[in-house]
Amino acid sequence: MIDNLNEESELSLTIVVPCYNEAPRVEATLDQIRKACSSIQLTSYEILVVDDCSTDQTAAVVEDYIANIEPEHSIRIIRHPINRGLGRTYVDTAFLGRGKYYRLVCGDSVEPAESLAAIFSLMGQADMVIPSHPKKVPGKPLVRRLVSRLFTFLVNSISGHNLTYYNGCPLLLRYDVMRWGPYSYGFGFQADLTTRLLDEGRTYKEVHVEVDHVEKDSGASALQLRNLLSVGHTLLEIAIRRVRAALYPPR
Repeated sequence: MIDNLNEESELSLTIVVPCYNEAPRVEATLDQIRKACSSIQLTSYEILVVDDCSTDQTAAVVEDYIANIEPEHSIRIIRHPINRGLGRTYVDTAFLGRGKYYRLVCGDSVEPAESLAAIFSLMGQADMVIPSHPKKVPGKPLVRRLVSRLFTFLVNSISGHNLTYYNGCPLLLRYDVMRWGPYSYGFGFQADLTTRLLDEGRTYKEVHVEVDHVEKDSGASALQLRNLLSVGHTLLEIAIRRVRAALYPPR
């Protein structure tokens, strides 16, 4: 396990909560995060909520939430004037944080506090804590489950690694996100970054957690064209890295 290279970090964990039209769910997301941290007595953390140019009242809901909690709870809201997408938001926000570790928690409240606590409690035991989800997530359509399994199979086959799941938002060293931030801007960015860090020799622990599923409208669906293109880009990047490593092995 590598040492943290940012010795001036003041906090243990930065949590980024990306939101696009999550007004009905973001408050519950923040409640679950705070409950999880409280349950494992984690006090050295911050929450950075990123409103990615929502067209609903997401920002107003978050601002009201912040105004009604104790000031020692570090929650900030960052508002994007244009929609930057999930991958770009994830990487950019890492540069704004102060934590040694970094974790994305989606703003749609699909991860219960117990699952978050299980992930956070392993912080420091490895460079990466990689969650895996059950084969049957409540509310997740069969097509989505089959696509997810196919994606995991393809990533493992192309990369040479053998993880259970690649879309579960791993907990990482924030330095690694800043150093190795992927160029994939859709849902494939997590697999891109995770396999890159495995290639770099980072240690990891896998943890099985329960999650829910929220079916988005067509504009936010994981199966829209730009996300499918992102997945294709991710698989290509992983393949290129493996070929490069075979042709030019480290000396």
